[in-house]
Amino acid sequence: MTSPVFSSPLRDARRIVVKVGSSLVTNEGRGLDEQAIGLWCTQLAALAREGREVVMVSSGAVAEGMKRLGWSTRPKDINELQAAAAVGQMGLAQMYETKLRENGMGSAQVLLTHADLADRERYLNARSTLLTLLRLGVVPVINENDTVVNDEIKFGDNDTLGALVANLVEADALVILTDQRGLFTADPRRDPSAQFVEVAKAGDPALEVMAGGTGSSLGRGGMITKILAAKRAAGSGASTVIAWGREPDALLRLARGESLGTLLVAQTQKSQARKRWMSDQLQLRGSVSVDAGAAAKLRAEGKSLLPIGMTGVEGEFSRGDVIAIRDAEGVEIARGLANYASSEARLICRKPSSEFERLLGYVAEPEMVHRTNLVVTR
Repeated sequence: MTSPVFSSPLRDARRIVVKVGSSLVTNEGRGLDEQAIGLWCTQLAALAREGREVVMVSSGAVAEGMKRLGWSTRPKDINELQAAAAVGQMGLAQMYETKLRENGMGSAQVLLTHADLADRERYLNARSTLLTLLRLGVVPVINENDTVVNDEIKFGDNDTLGALVANLVEADALVILTDQRGLFTADPRRDPSAQFVEVAKAGDPALEVMAGGTGSSLGRGGMITKILAAKRAAGSGASTVIAWGREPDALLRLARGESLGTLLVAQTQKSQARKRWMSDQLQLRGSVSVDAGAAAKLRAEGKSLLPIGMTGVEGEFSRGDVIAIRDAEGVEIARGLANYASSEARLICRKPSSEFERLLGYVAEPEMVHRTNLVVTR
C-alpha cells in the first residue's frame, strides 16, 4: 500500500544529507552488507540523476575492521578501536566506490573530526571541498575520523555528524535512516499506548521527553541523539526525517513526498536562518568599501561582491568572518562572509579574478562575498 503524499520539505529539497547507521550497512556487526550498500547507492544515483545533490554519512568502519582482523568481540581499548577503524575504512570506501561506480557515479571519502569544524579555516576548507565535489557530480561518503579522535574531540555519534554536515553544506534536508520506524510518544516496548509521531517541529522540547531524555537508556546513541541532531540541523534551516532504513526505496519515496517515518520540520528556511544570523552580528571585525556600480548591484540585484568593485578595506579579519560592505559615503548597505582575509583583500582590491593567482599564489573564490552568503541591510 502506498503511503499518502503530503507537503514535505524533502519533495523540493535539492541538497540532501543521508545518514545510515551501522545496523543498516553491516551484517549484524559482522562486516559490511554489500547488498544493502548497493541498494543505497542505487537510490543515491537515482536522486543525482533527478538533479539533486546528495551526501552520504555512513557508519560501519569498525565493524568491517573487526571482520578483517578476525575479531569476534568489539574491543574496548581506544587504540584497538582506532586500529579497527583504520582497517575498516579501506573496505568501507572500497564498497561505496564500487557500488556507486556501478551506478555511474563517482565517490569520495571524507573523514572529519570535531576539530575540523570547530576551527573556522578548516571548516571553510571542508565546506569548499564538499561543495566542489557536489558540483562535479561526485557523492561524498563521510565518516568520523576514528583513527585519530579521542573522547575530547569525538562527535559522539554519526547522527550528530550528519547534522553538522547538513549545516556545513547548507543542506535542505537531513535523512536519518535507522532500524526504528521513527519517533513514538513513549517507548513502545514499555508503553503499549505509545503513539507514532508523523510530523512535529524540530527543536520542540517535548520531543526530547518522548525520546527518553538525556542520560536515559534510550539516550546513549538511541532516539535522543536523532532528535538532538534534527534540532541542530534546523538551526541552518534543514528539516529532518527519521525513518526505517529497510523500507524499500525509502530515499526515493521520501523525495517524492511520501510520509515515511517522522518528519521534523525546521521553522526557518535555509537562507533565512543564515542571513538572520549574519544580520544579528553586533561586532564586525572589518569592512570593505565599494564603488557606485557595485553598490547598485548589491542593493537592487543582490549580486555577489567582486573585488574589482572594492575601493578600500578596513580592519583586520579572517576568511569566514562577517564583514560590513559600505558605499562611498561610508553607509553600510550589506554584510556577509568574507572569502578572503583582510590582508589578501587589500592585495586584490580593484583587481579582476584573473589576477588573484599572481597576487596571492592561489584562488579560493572569484568573489569577495558570494551572494548566498550576503544579506542586504540597507
